[in-house]
Amino acid sequence: MKKLTLKNLELEWNTVEKQIVSFIKNYVKNAEADGVVVGLSGGLDSSVTVALCVKALGKENVTALMMPDKEVTPREDIEDAINLSKSLGALYTNIEIHQIYTAYAHSNPIHNEKKKTACGNLRARIRMTILYYYANTQNLLVVGTGNKSEILIGYFTKWGDGAADFRPIKELYKTQVRLLAKHLEIPEHIVTKPSSPRLWKGQLAEREIGIKYHLLDLILFGLVDLEMKSEKIADQLNISSNIINEVVAMIKKTEHKR
Repeated sequence: MKKLTLKNLELEWNTVEKQIVSFIKNYVKNAEADGVVVGLSGGLDSSVTVALCVKALGKENVTALMMPDKEVTPREDIEDAINLSKSLGALYTNIEIHQIYTAYAHSNPIHNEKKKTACGNLRARIRMTILYYYANTQNLLVVGTGNKSEILIGYFTKWGDGAADFRPIKELYKTQVRLLAKHLEIPEHIVTKPSSPRLWKGQLAEREIGIKYHLLDLILFGLVDLEMKSEKIADQLNISSNIINEVVAMIKKTEHKR
């Protein structure tokens, strides 16, 4: 086998686009839905997902919901989401969730703002309920934006951003989503923007995961797609086997989320 490199993750992007667009068309048609709704954060994954949905269904059948919390969401993310929606011609709505979050959190007698993960997950689950309420009122499907990297290591909120009717990019690693984004001509600053779920101030995905996506993706590709032994992957990538073991542990620990 050739040495593991980022070239392993390269695909024929015209073909990938056609396959995903066809998948979206057929899924929505078979469900007899009138279109889709996507939570658009202004980040990479949701931007690619919305762009693919517009290609598949037409701009009039795609609604992007921006659901910022003024306490944690950077203004630039909202602007990126709105500008992308306008450029694609998709319908969009901005729903500020801070008041909902505050009411929900403070109605719980054990609420504690120091419990960062719990509070962040609450924001993700509030967004999920808004998406499904909107979808139910309009006969739409909720489109998930999760990628293969984050699904495999459990980097998502169960019944939050992990809840969807279907996930068009779930078979693409994060590195591949970036490459597809370039193919789709998503604005460069969105393509290169550091990934973050924006569940609390200053949250950055790579810092929280503890590994850069390009390395994580090669490790996952070796483990999952090629079924390589951890020792072989460590040797191929010239890294400590402890790093591989940490990724394996993430996969095992979060199996309940899949």
